[in-house]
Formats: sequence, structure tokens, C-alpha cells
Amino acid sequence: MAALEICVKGAFGAPDVLGDCMSYPSLSKIIDLLFLRAQDSAMLIGFVLYRFLDISPEGKVPVMKLDGKWVADSDVIVGILEEKYPEPSLKTPPEFASVGSKIFGSFVTFLTSKDPSDGSDKALVNELEALENHLKTRPGPFVAGEKLTAVDLSLAPKLYHLEMALGHYKKWSVPESLTNFRSYANALFSRESFEKTKAKELVVAGWASKVNK
Repeated sequence: MAALEICVKGAFGAPDVLGDCMSYPSLSKIIDLLFLRAQDSAMLIGFVLYRFLDISPEGKVPVMKLDGKWVADSDVIVGILEEKYPEPSLKTPPEFASVGSKIFGSFVTFLTSKDPSDGSDKALVNELEALENHLKTRPGPFVAGEKLTAVDLSLAPKLYHLEMALGHYKKWSVPESLTNFRSYANALFSRESFEKTKAKELVVAGWASKVNK
């Protein structure tokens, strides 16, 4: 099988180093689970700007070449891979597809907030508690139960960014009482495919411009 070509966000000042691309860890897991080989092509936007915009006119990353065409939307990429390689299936049961969907927005609001009394920290905890309560009802460590699905792959990098960025900039950590959430995050972060793509320093650096506005 020919190697897949993926363009992802390179580290600032080091285009040959994988940057803090939010979606790449999810794609990496999907590729690993489908037993495919990925050929990373980390491109620093700006270094090859004229070529990259030919590939992705809106400047979106990651971008994957599928059937001779560049596809820029990570959700679309996942859907195409699911159709081309249906086993093992990563489809999330429809009733669980929106689990945790509000966590990332709440995280960004809290991270970038300059007002310690605006309640953004509580809003985030409420969303984490909602995921905690869902996980309590499931027989396995993942959103849909024993089986890892697309919703877990989407949440994994977002939760990692949440923990790393808030720990650094806000000195904040997930409440100890959210034991199911902590077990869930550990189950995601400890997977080999995630270990290969996480980089705390790059994640922290990637949020600096938003935090310091």
C-alpha cells in the first residue's frame, strides 16, 4: 500500500518538526488503527505558502491526499478513511456523537479570560462533569464503552491541550473528584499513537499569542 501524504502544522521556526496541530493526533490514531503507513510532510505555513495555498486555499491543516486529491477538513478525512477502510470501524453511535462537544469552547473561554470572576472556570467544570457523568454509565473506558471510536479520537487532543495549557497559564488542573474523566484521559494519552504526537512545550507555545492578547 502506498504511503499516505499528510500536511500538518510544523513547529514555529522548525518546519521539519511536528507542531501543535490539533487534529493530527486524531488522524495518527486512525491511521495506526487502520494499519496504514503515514508519510508525514510537516510544512511550515509561510515557508511554502504559495504551494500550500494551492493545496489548501483556506490555509487549513491537516491536509491529506486521498485518491489523488487533497482533502483539508479533518472530519471529512475521517469519513473517507472510514469508507475506504471500514474495519476496524471507528464510527461513534449517533447517541454519543455529541458527548463532550462543548468542552473545547469552554476551555478556550476560560484560558483567554482576563476576569477571574466571570465564571468561565465553573462553566468548564460543568462540561467536564457532564462527561464524567456520562462515563459513569458506560461499561468501558471510552465514550461508547469498551470500544474506541471517532468521538474519543476527536476529544483526545482537545483534552491534552486543555490540561497542558491551563496547567501552564492558569495553574489549574482537573478536579480530583472527576475520577472517571481522569481515567478516560489517561486511557487516551497512554496510547502509543498519541505518545508519538504529543508535545507539551509546543502546545504551550501555540497558545501564547491567544493568552497574551
